Amino acid sequence: MPLLRILTYPDPTLRKKCEPVEEIDDDLLELLDNMADTMYEAPGVGLAAPQVGITKRVIVADIKPRERILDSPEDEEILLPPDRSELIELINPEIVFSEGEAIGEEGCLSIPGFVSDVKRKYEVVVEGYDRDGEPIQIECEDLLARVLQHEIDHIDGILFIDRLSRLKRELLKKKIEKVLGKEEKYAVL
Repeated sequence: MPLLRILTYPDPTLRKKCEPVEEIDDDLLELLDNMADTMYEAPGVGLAAPQVGITKRVIVADIKPRERILDSPEDEEILLPPDRSELIELINPEIVFSEGEAIGEEGCLSIPGFVSDVKRKYEVVVEGYDRDGEPIQIECEDLLARVLQHEIDHIDGILFIDRLSRLKRELLKKKIEKVLGKEEKYAVL
């Protein structure tokens, strides 16, 4: 499958609220496959459609670490191909329940090289549809809950930097804009 180009801040597509998927067709299935390949290659643990320029409510995630091996004692480590056994593909995902709080470090494939501690809900229940159009409900906590919240934020036009305190956001934003460019209009939560 072809890899997709991951948009980076300050691309305005990252700030768009995405449209719900009305029909699951071959193009959408191909998008899911390409998004998963792109996420694994990046490497990342989640990817949302607007990050690859598609303003649809579609996300993929997989928090299982990829195995690393040495090709030979003299060679560098290489990543084995992902097994996809824990790949999550969600169409029109919604958080229907959340509780608790947790602070953890987050980064983003669309803001490469920058991380910060972000407060999220510790436990969430997410509902959506799988690639076959079947309803799916995921109850999760900790890292998977954080990843799903992060990716659902993306389809609502929200970046992890928007979840920071005003002071931390402004400091990090200045660093990001110095490296990646300035956003014309910055959304503040």
